[in-house]
Amino acid sequence: MKKRLLKIALGFFAFLLLLVIAVPFFLEGKIADIIKNKVNQNINATFDFEQAKLSLIKSFPDAYLDLQGVSLVNKVPFEGDTLFAAKDIALELSVKELFKRQEDPIAIKKLTLDGALLHIQVDSLENVNYDIALPSKTDTQQTDSGSSSDFKLDLRQYAVTGTKIIYDDYATGMHLEISDMNHVGTGDLSLANSQLQTKTDALVSFAFDGTNYLDNNAVALDALLGIDLEQSKFSFLENKALVNQLPLVFDGFVKLNDENQEVDINFNTPSSDFKNFLAVIPEGYSKNIENVTTTGNFEVSGFFKGLVDDTHIPTFGISINSENASFKYPDLPKAVTNIFLKTEIKNTTGITEDTFVDIDRLSFKIDDDRFNLNAKIHELLGNTKVKAHADGKINLANISKAYPVSNDFNLKGILATDLTTAFDMASVENQQYKNTTTNGTFKLADFQYKSEELKHPVTIDEAVMTFNPTTVSLNSFSGKMGQTDFKATGTLINLLGFVFNDEKLEGNFNLASDTFAVGDFMVEEPAEPDGGAISGDTKLAERIKIPSFLDCTIQARAANVLYDNLNLKNVVGTLLIKEEIATLKDVQAGLFGGTIGMDGAVATKGEVSNFEMNLDISNFQIAESFKALDLFKILAPVANALEGKLNSNITLSGVLKDDMTPNLATLSGSLMGELLSAQVNTKEASVLKALNNSVTFIDLDALDLKDLKTALTFNDGRVAVKPFKLTYKDITINISGNHTFDKALEYQAVLDVPAAYLGNEVNSIIAKLDDDSLNGLTIPVTASITGAYNSPNVTTDLKSGVTNLTKRLVEIQKQKMVNQGKDKAKDLLGGLLGNNKDATTSDSTKTKAVQMLGGLLGAQKKDSVTIDSSGQRNQVKDAAKSVLGNLLGRKKKQDSTQN
Repeated sequence: MKKRLLKIALGFFAFLLLLVIAVPFFLEGKIADIIKNKVNQNINATFDFEQAKLSLIKSFPDAYLDLQGVSLVNKVPFEGDTLFAAKDIALELSVKELFKRQEDPIAIKKLTLDGALLHIQVDSLENVNYDIALPSKTDTQQTDSGSSSDFKLDLRQYAVTGTKIIYDDYATGMHLEISDMNHVGTGDLSLANSQLQTKTDALVSFAFDGTNYLDNNAVALDALLGIDLEQSKFSFLENKALVNQLPLVFDGFVKLNDENQEVDINFNTPSSDFKNFLAVIPEGYSKNIENVTTTGNFEVSGFFKGLVDDTHIPTFGISINSENASFKYPDLPKAVTNIFLKTEIKNTTGITEDTFVDIDRLSFKIDDDRFNLNAKIHELLGNTKVKAHADGKINLANISKAYPVSNDFNLKGILATDLTTAFDMASVENQQYKNTTTNGTFKLADFQYKSEELKHPVTIDEAVMTFNPTTVSLNSFSGKMGQTDFKATGTLINLLGFVFNDEKLEGNFNLASDTFAVGDFMVEEPAEPDGGAISGDTKLAERIKIPSFLDCTIQARAANVLYDNLNLKNVVGTLLIKEEIATLKDVQAGLFGGTIGMDGAVATKGEVSNFEMNLDISNFQIAESFKALDLFKILAPVANALEGKLNSNITLSGVLKDDMTPNLATLSGSLMGELLSAQVNTKEASVLKALNNSVTFIDLDALDLKDLKTALTFNDGRVAVKPFKLTYKDITINISGNHTFDKALEYQAVLDVPAAYLGNEVNSIIAKLDDDSLNGLTIPVTASITGAYNSPNVTTDLKSGVTNLTKRLVEIQKQKMVNQGKDKAKDLLGGLLGNNKDATTSDSTKTKAVQMLGGLLGAQKKDSVTIDSSGQRNQVKDAAKSVLGNLLGRKKKQDSTQN
């Protein structure tokens, strides 16, 4: 019997175990559908999760449901924005809740939220992204019947870990961020009256209208809350908070009414030690305050009391007080003493705009230096009205000796100020600056500032500014940075508009310097990856831009300006900065033994930065300028072989890279150049050396380039040279062509070469011709220059030109001899035949004459000729043909001999 019972028990247990393991597989899909449907049917948003895992063992006897990859995405007007997301949401609930119908509410006992992000937004039209609940069609029926919502809270415990909450109000410029938040609560929230024990820690940042008031300040709260669900009242019973390390205790309640909220809270510091003040300062700045020696008190107390609705806030008062306090860090040599602080922040009406801050006194001493401040700020959240006065003298070096400031603020110098200001924001916003007053002085002497972002320390010998209602006068400003010295005076206009109203900062300045080294203001860039390529993971440097808020004119004068390898002398000019455009006007400087004038502009307003520049160059030393200026090396690389002086006008424009250097591939413009005097050194240019070797009858080193003028244009990485003419002795050279920025050549030099340079054969033929018209005979010789600048390829058609000329001269010689033979034959025939006009001359006499002529010319035939009256005419013609034949025959023989 026992064995049988044991078998039954074991079988039942096995069945239950199998059921516990199997049921989750059947219910996971159902539970997921129920949750998604219940949520999505009641919200104007899309709720989803990647996976739902159900376990009946993990939190036995309750079921454990884990939702992973949860998201809640807004619809219009915040379509696509994620309101809420979480890595995990774990729920513990009774097993029977799993078998309820979809329309029945589900009771949740425990909730755990991990890795969540809640981003609350209010847009400029004051629409909120968290108002996603849909109005229920059965609200009235549910209210009458007392039915509940789809989810019931039967919570005993909940936890939130690793969570971030962001609140952005774009209508007011408010930003609140709570990060690394961990919060746990235990209690029975199913009861009408219960107590909830909570513990919270987080980092809090808060900014309002562009000003940061909290920056990752640590906040902790241990609170015992009394919860009255029937009255919707939450009471603070035993509570302690820490802001950084400042302790606060508070009590009171918050009650949620139908039309408003009711608040009544009091708080204060449990101790009055001045160390509490240091605890408020972010730990990154205050460092470890445990061993700091303090005297005096620091007390904070306050209250919030009243109603909160659309038009009211609670009245409140916050008092901060400290009298004759001091502190000293153990590892620093100096102490801060005579600290007085008396401040009140109040609102007595419950109207937001009536909030005010009264800094009755703020003062401290370091050694004999004292600083004092008092201010009254009324209508803080309305038309803010400010009255303030500050005066004092501080040795800045003592700050780091008394307070553990960052190395970035390791300052030196004496600061003295006496300033009074009064203004209201409405006048500032409406540009009615006549309603504002700011008077006083600001002096800084022997100031020194070091930073890793600067190549050299900045030293300011003296800076004196005078403030008045409309302008700030820079009476003197002198200092040094590296090799650079500077002195400046000027006037700033519209300082209040710039500070409070995002208006342009206008000014006019005079800047003078003996030596201004541009490199002093540049920080070395990090080395590029191997090969000079930028990898996909390399972070690109931020684009350098001209500040958009500047609207100023700078009259500059410098005895020496050092830029890269250039040394500009006696630089004067005007710099205009406006609308992200820097304009140079009437800039003159001495450079390379001559002068340069510059006009142009640099603009950074668009998606890419660009520039345009006009350069007027006079009496430049060619060799120096073309070796030092990369632009010249690109435009006219052959010029590095010239020695002499140059005048030039250059117009160029293009795109600037992010570091403000020109993108050479985008350069376009033109250059007009005039050589005042120049000598050629072909050894300095491979292309000239190759040309010199190819055309032996010209010595390029002996070229006379005085007064040579040429022009070129450049665009899309190619430089085109306008055809120009050179003269070497009695040889004219016409040059044209182009090259690329990477110095690929495509040029032609056409030389009109006199025959005298073409060798003995040609000159011998010309001498035999004995023709004056051939004395100035020339032939064109074309030299083609291709290849790279450092390894050029020079070819000429000189050989074919000489061959063609020789043939031409031979033909001239042939034609001349033919003409001479014809003339002699005509003369001879005319003498023998033309003078015998006697009609009675016997036939025998004519026959003898013909035979005599034939004998003289070697054309006499061996056979006897019988002449009758009818054949006399034909015999004369035959004799003439014989003579011409002999003449031409001999000429051809001579020509063939010469050839």
